[in-house]
Amino acid sequence: MVRLFILLAGAALVLLVLALISVLSAERVRHAPRAVWVLVVLLVPIAGPILYFVAGRPIDRTRRPSRRPASPDDDPDFLRSMDDEQSRRDRELLAQWERDIHQDDEQQDRP
Repeated sequence: MVRLFILLAGAALVLLVLALISVLSAERVRHAPRAVWVLVVLLVPIAGPILYFVAGRPIDRTRRPSRRPASPDDDPDFLRSMDDEQSRRDRELLAQWERDIHQDDEQQDRP
């Protein structure tokens, strides 16, 4: 019986955390101001998060892609600039190695 209680308490905690993250990160909420939803989620143990997911969470019928990349590796301009910069550094490093090799060869050829 204690294990069941611990499992249900953990599920309630996960539900609370998910609802709180959702209410705070949503652009808009329905039927009440955001502060009211936060209070409902925090003060009404299990019914609050469920009520938010059923009634307060915005329904997004059209999933629009975000206007800007979420991270640098999603941004094609950033990747292009990194590729250009990395290529330039690689070319400079290769040129330096070739100069070093030619200098070593010239020093070995001299008696």
